[in-house]
Amino acid sequence: MQDTDFWPDHEALPDDLTEFMDDSYLVKMLETDSIFSDESTLTFDENTDIHLAKELPNTHRKQLAEMFEPTGKMAIPQKRPRAATLSKQNTVPNVNSTSKKQKTEGTDRASVQSREDQSCPSPPQSLFYHHPSIQFVTIPDTTFNQFRTQTIPLPVLSLPIPTVTAPILLLAPFPTSLSGYKLQVPPLPPEDNAIVPAVKSSSPAGTLSDTTSRFMSPPCNNEMTQSKESTAVQRSPVKFDMPQSVMKYIQMAKAHMHQICEEMEPRQNLTSHYVAVQVIQREMCRSGKKKNRCLNKEMAVMGDMDRQERLIKLTQVFENSNGAKPKRYILLLGKTGMGKTTLIRKLCQDWAKDCLPQFDFIFLLNSSALVTLGKSHYSLQTLLLDFFNIASCDSSDTEEVYAQVLAAPKRVLFIFDGFNVRDYELLFQEKDFTTLLDKDTKAKSSTARQLFSAILQRVVLPGSSLLISARPRGTACQLLRRLDSILEAIGFTAPNIETYVSKYFSDPDLRESALKCLEKCSYLCHLCWNPRLCRLVCLVLEHTQSSEGLPNSLTELCHKVVYLKIENDKSGSCTQAQNTSKAQVSKRTMRSTRRERKIKTKEIKTGEIYEKKLLSCLFSLAWEGVKSNTSILPRDVCSELKAFGIRKGLFLSYRGRARQSCCKVQIQQVQEKKENVLEEQRQNQHNMNLQENDGDDNSLLQWADPFLQSYLAGIHLSKARNVCPQNLLQNLFSQSAATGRQRPQGEAQELTQRFALGIMFLPRSELRRLHLDINSSRRALFTKHLTGLTLTNLCPDQFLELCHYIFEAGLLHDNNSDIGEARLATYLVENLPEVLTFRGIPLGPPDAYVVQKILERAENGSRAFSLDLEDTGIPISNLRSLVGLGSCSTYRACIADVIVLWQQLQQSGGRKSLQQYVKKFNINPLKIMHLHQIEHLSRLVKIHMNKRLLDCPAEPDVLLEKGVPAVNGLHKLEIDIGPERGPLAFLKLSEFLPSLCELQHLDLEGNNIGDKGAEQLAETFGSLCFLQILNLSQNYIGDNGVQKMVTRLTDLSKLRCLILYSNMISDNGASALAAVLPHMASLTDLDVKYNKLSDVGAQCLGASLRECKKIKTLRMWNQCIPYGVFERLQQQDSRILWH
Repeated sequence: MQDTDFWPDHEALPDDLTEFMDDSYLVKMLETDSIFSDESTLTFDENTDIHLAKELPNTHRKQLAEMFEPTGKMAIPQKRPRAATLSKQNTVPNVNSTSKKQKTEGTDRASVQSREDQSCPSPPQSLFYHHPSIQFVTIPDTTFNQFRTQTIPLPVLSLPIPTVTAPILLLAPFPTSLSGYKLQVPPLPPEDNAIVPAVKSSSPAGTLSDTTSRFMSPPCNNEMTQSKESTAVQRSPVKFDMPQSVMKYIQMAKAHMHQICEEMEPRQNLTSHYVAVQVIQREMCRSGKKKNRCLNKEMAVMGDMDRQERLIKLTQVFENSNGAKPKRYILLLGKTGMGKTTLIRKLCQDWAKDCLPQFDFIFLLNSSALVTLGKSHYSLQTLLLDFFNIASCDSSDTEEVYAQVLAAPKRVLFIFDGFNVRDYELLFQEKDFTTLLDKDTKAKSSTARQLFSAILQRVVLPGSSLLISARPRGTACQLLRRLDSILEAIGFTAPNIETYVSKYFSDPDLRESALKCLEKCSYLCHLCWNPRLCRLVCLVLEHTQSSEGLPNSLTELCHKVVYLKIENDKSGSCTQAQNTSKAQVSKRTMRSTRRERKIKTKEIKTGEIYEKKLLSCLFSLAWEGVKSNTSILPRDVCSELKAFGIRKGLFLSYRGRARQSCCKVQIQQVQEKKENVLEEQRQNQHNMNLQENDGDDNSLLQWADPFLQSYLAGIHLSKARNVCPQNLLQNLFSQSAATGRQRPQGEAQELTQRFALGIMFLPRSELRRLHLDINSSRRALFTKHLTGLTLTNLCPDQFLELCHYIFEAGLLHDNNSDIGEARLATYLVENLPEVLTFRGIPLGPPDAYVVQKILERAENGSRAFSLDLEDTGIPISNLRSLVGLGSCSTYRACIADVIVLWQQLQQSGGRKSLQQYVKKFNINPLKIMHLHQIEHLSRLVKIHMNKRLLDCPAEPDVLLEKGVPAVNGLHKLEIDIGPERGPLAFLKLSEFLPSLCELQHLDLEGNNIGDKGAEQLAETFGSLCFLQILNLSQNYIGDNGVQKMVTRLTDLSKLRCLILYSNMISDNGASALAAVLPHMASLTDLDVKYNKLSDVGAQCLGASLRECKKIKTLRMWNQCIPYGVFERLQQQDSRILWH
């Protein structure tokens, strides 16, 4: 056999050998049958310095020696075989030659051969035939870490690849037993410069030969694996064998996580009271023209039906479609109280129940922990395994647990909860991570903020998964660039509300009474869309016998909740106040304010005065928190105020957990401390409750409810002397509707302002319950300044906020008996603009209810309005209520939601109402920015052409005998989807574009339709007989596309303006345009500037322009036209313009 029979032609190999490096190919090459298929023998060179048997361990060396040990009476000593070296010659050694050292005196070749046959009990049929350019290197098994992988044959590699430099062939030690052999491989290196412990990153001294050390490079970050994840089929994750201590730690961690996530509120736990909140998958808005980086404006606003189609389950949060990029960076959005924290708790509890097998570790990082850690320095191991302790273990076990976290970062999940968008921006501003990249991973050289920032920016453990919760307000440029998925919690539905109320009230009678009250009070039912507000509503219903005393606004709801919390423990508060000395109360009250606010101390004679002082301190603390956009209280709050807030249920205590080592000395110290604490508590039994509430020095207090915090801050704002209603209104309307450059306010600040104005209009009897005395002059000032506002210049978000101001002030309530307030409400309604636009502002059920109340008041005044509800996501039920009002003349909304509304009306038999709903609907002008909007318009055009609503074979509906009026009235259509999805969008548009016969303005700028799209568009020109303006700018249209269009341009008999700005048109396309211009009698403006036509094309257009007397302007400048030629053309015809 010659060399060419075994080795393939090197010149025939492809340049790209990546396919030979695939795992399946390597496994195939490692099969024994394929390796030893050729009959050949392995020769050993005696001149080599590398001894194979010497490098192998004792057990393997012994086994190998036994294979070559001669049997029989006459034993011939043989020298141990040596590893083959790199031959300098290009010839293959003779396979039939025998080593000289194997021959002995007095024996012939035949006898030696016979004894060699006897020396091997089971001689192999063929041995590995190696190329002389391959170098063999042995690596002992002691340098490898034991991980369980798939079972494959012996690790012998044979690759028919030509080498310029000698390749390295690694021979693993021979196994003691071939049955059940498993390949021993080193662990995968951490990704992206992750910190690796020294025990994993270095090899023991003296175990590697010089050759091996020279060719072994530092571990690389697994870039090839990362690049193939997005294109290759997703493989199942490799499961490593973990030590028993690590597995035990994980089980203890899951048990502890289940326990802490189970606790919700008093009398409630996650298992018995959890109601699944709807979660949808959001899309980023990638417009082709304008882009902003505001979180709530960067996402596409979806209609009600679109949300229902994009609902996902909690188990699908981390799932990705086949071939898609893995979801490693996930953002969970939700307004205040929408249940983000509850969802995270449920997710952690599912992990504790082994419902998330893709994660071994979950670390829950919240803003409270960041404040608790302060500016102290920690290492990553200390932060994760000591502070965020979820199981106690020995120090040696901790090292193993931390090593497992670093070895498999893809099985680690970090959850950031309780942070707002501004907090994330501050964390992204941290750039100093030099101490984190130090080899000494145990050095406490980083603050908690630096570690949080490093995890968020993927500086450490970059392969881990991140789940981040945030509110949709504010800018988040750094955050948006890293996201793989955006989710949003959209609150409760009507069945969810009923389920929550049923779980809250265990008594069937109370449950039935509560549901009946919700039916009678529609506003409270709309508030229950928010899970947190649903909890407050149930608390009020629990203490209300009938629907007469129920709140009518959000201000009244929070007012009643605070009053109930205070009344439930009022007696204990009074008793404690009477037993407190005057000097002690005065001293502690002075420390209660955050900015050393001086409070005048007086003699406390009764518990009512004491309670009033504490409430005043609570109001100021709440306002300080709202201004700082935080729910965490300062540490210098006095003990009485802490005890008061915790006892009333207004504060929650957060204690940072610190892991306790299990060594004997520390256990004894901990037990002694516990005994001392218990003994002290027995001696001070009368102060035990106060000690439990205050907590230790490491405890942290935060507000239990964000709505109650904003309400208490609103009380402070309404009482403050330096704040008047005029300042509140100026703060609301100071932002210009045109620019909008000011940073948007947070939800807490908006709620506080609403509460402040609502408190001014509360009855005095209700104010006295909280020891409040609001001067009536402040209410008069607010009324005066409100009547002087100009309502026509308000942008949508300002107008919606004004609607909430009016509603919270009680001006729209049916039971309002104040004549002055009724006149104010009438004045505001009479001065509302005729077009009420809420475009781009999300409208929840409470928002829609407030707008409905204003329109009902306007209906009594015989006024009519045009509602723009497009891109608001208003629920279909609220859309039906608004459009059904007599004060609504026309409306715009999501086309898919409107179609569903029409179908519901038809099924319910409301043909008269259906006629009004169809007649009022308007879509002109229509701007499409997403693909799903194209599909919605297609469905509407289909209804227009078929003249029936339901997708069933039936006769045309009489109500749609003339089609849909909205389609007939569509005169302007703008497609702004962008160059990436533009071709697909135009392909769908071209299917029904001929049906838009009344279209007058078609704008397709920046959608990359190309020559093919221009050809498809030309085929529709015969149907668009009323088209006057056609904009095809920035669509990569070349000469072929223009030549196809000019043959049909004459069909557009009313075309006045043709815009072909910034395309790929050259002289041939310009000549085709010049030929058709004299035949377009209605064309007045032609724009072909910034194309590729030269002076030849420019002169053709200039010559054709002389024959077109009706054309007013021709713009055709570009850099390919010489300046002198263009200037001469301008002198010949003044209608030729630069821009």
